[in-house]
Amino acid sequence: MSKNQSLIAELQHEAVSTRKSLERVKEGTYDFKPHEKSMTLIRLAGHLAEIPGWIEPTVNLNGMDFAKMDYKPPVITNNAELLALFDKSLAEGLKALESASDDNLMATWTAKNNGEVTFAMARIQVIRGMIIKHLVHHRAQLGIYLRMTDVPVPATYGPTADEYK
Repeated sequence: MSKNQSLIAELQHEAVSTRKSLERVKEGTYDFKPHEKSMTLIRLAGHLAEIPGWIEPTVNLNGMDFAKMDYKPPVITNNAELLALFDKSLAEGLKALESASDDNLMATWTAKNNGEVTFAMARIQVIRGMIIKHLVHHRAQLGIYLRMTDVPVPATYGPTADEYK
């Protein structure tokens, strides 16, 4: 199996659970946050929805200087927009992976902040470690937000207390 096919399978597997979690975001709870330093529920969900889209610039660019980006968080006003963002982001990520060769995935990708190197590693490491694992991390956070807003938490790697019978 090629490296890109392995990543595609991994991303598709995580996307199923991620979409289930995003589908459970309840309108009316968007402003909830468990702590003053936490993101709001809708900001966290929007962030989660955009993560797969990071694969495209990872595959197609040699790196990024985050201080020079004109990043604006997505503005989500309803669940349809949230799911549409996730579906678009996932499609972009999968499309980029489909065309990525093993050589491309083993090439170095460099993250900078104001010209200073934050890290440099193979693209495959960035995709697995900084994108897919990042997705899993924030999906787990969203599960906590769902629990705290009395929304049943969906199964990810096995049943949750809400789905176990």
